[in-house]
Amino acid sequence: MSAGGWLPVLALAGLLTFATRLSFIALLGRVETPPLLARALRFVPPAVLSAIILPELLVRGGEVQLSLRNPRLLAGALAAVVGWRSRNVLVTIGVGMAALWGLQPLLGR
Repeated sequence: MSAGGWLPVLALAGLLTFATRLSFIALLGRVETPPLLARALRFVPPAVLSAIILPELLVRGGEVQLSLRNPRLLAGALAAVVGWRSRNVLVTIGVGMAALWGLQPLLGR
């Protein structure tokens, strides 16, 4: 497909994404959310983030690696502790990445 052929596809995808998000905002803006649902929805972002991150930390080559020779697992554990203690996203990311970059050459991965 030519470069000009992608533009309508990208525009349509952007419009569909915008419409989907706007529909929830417009719907939930007019309806009072029950307290139980509101409390449950607070757990959606951490659950989704965990579902994305944990496989990256634990699975290498289709196998679960729970050893101390897994630099991603060690860096992720350190980042989790730093995030819990500091409550600062940028510090957590910085420490996690620095730990990963430092551990990969040491552990040979």
